[in-house]
Amino acid sequence: MTFAGADGETRNEMARVLHFPNDGHVPASFFALQQSLEQMSAKTEELVKDSKKFGGPSEPITLNIANRLFAQKGYHFREAFLSLVKQNFGGAFEPIDFVADPVAATQRINKWVADQTRDRIRDLIPRGALDKTTRLVLANALYLKAPWASEFSQNATQREPFFVRGAPVDVPMMRKTDKNFGYGRREGFTVVSLPYAGNDLQFVVVLPDDINGLRDLESKLSDDVLASCAKLQKRDVELHLPKFNLEPPTITLAKQFETLGMKTAFDQPKGSANFDKIAPRTPDDYLYISQIFHKTFIAVDGLTSPPPAPIEVKVDRPFVYAIQHVPSRVCLFLGRVTDPR
Repeated sequence: MTFAGADGETRNEMARVLHFPNDGHVPASFFALQQSLEQMSAKTEELVKDSKKFGGPSEPITLNIANRLFAQKGYHFREAFLSLVKQNFGGAFEPIDFVADPVAATQRINKWVADQTRDRIRDLIPRGALDKTTRLVLANALYLKAPWASEFSQNATQREPFFVRGAPVDVPMMRKTDKNFGYGRREGFTVVSLPYAGNDLQFVVVLPDDINGLRDLESKLSDDVLASCAKLQKRDVELHLPKFNLEPPTITLAKQFETLGMKTAFDQPKGSANFDKIAPRTPDDYLYISQIFHKTFIAVDGLTSPPPAPIEVKVDRPFVYAIQHVPSRVCLFLGRVTDPR
């Protein structure tokens, strides 16, 4: 949404860092992806209805993608930008008064994020982060709750070792054998994919061969590697996967984006930010990004089904995971697990 309002060198830098084509098609692409994800969710609702007759998932994929512009009352935002965000991102415009009461504005935005994520993401914006100079907060919340296509058996969860900083610690490890897991070997790592209900979404595990190989693995990761995970060969795999529940605190990302080369968006050097497509830019009054806040909650666990005697994959060391939309090959989430406790 912010890229859609950038212009000049600010737009060029953002395109390079975010790997976006600088051709004006980005908003329409996000709109198409969101439509595809919503269709995926609707398809699983039909599967749940049929499951009463034929077996299948007991609940649908719940997906909520919400975008909103929290904007200073009375500020001169461009109508073309507001309508573009509304049309392509479903981003409603909500006037708010940062000048009069930045604390109340922070509370309002955090409540909206909590509501959109079923209370999983709370206090996204830290106290004191917004002030009287804030003019716009672009908020994006994504909530996903997805049942496995074939659920894990509660009885098959046992404590097994997982290597944390090179030393084994016992963690709850789910076990399942399935002919519908995707499997692939690459130089230095193994990839396994587990389908969610409906098969349009999958959980991808990228496991280094070496117990201490996570850093080396991450240096090899590319969009091509991740895209190839969308079409792994189906194999009979016995998988040992740790349960994990990650809820790290809010992280700030401005410095990382600046280091990657997105400097003028943060007004480095002073006076260089160009978001003229969001609001008219004057030498004394112009928009720039002051901070980016990111917060995640992810839980991976399982429920019921049986097993036979196939390829064994033990996810017993730090690994990379992704939740991937198969038709578009887009990764909705990408992260690492170093300690599932």
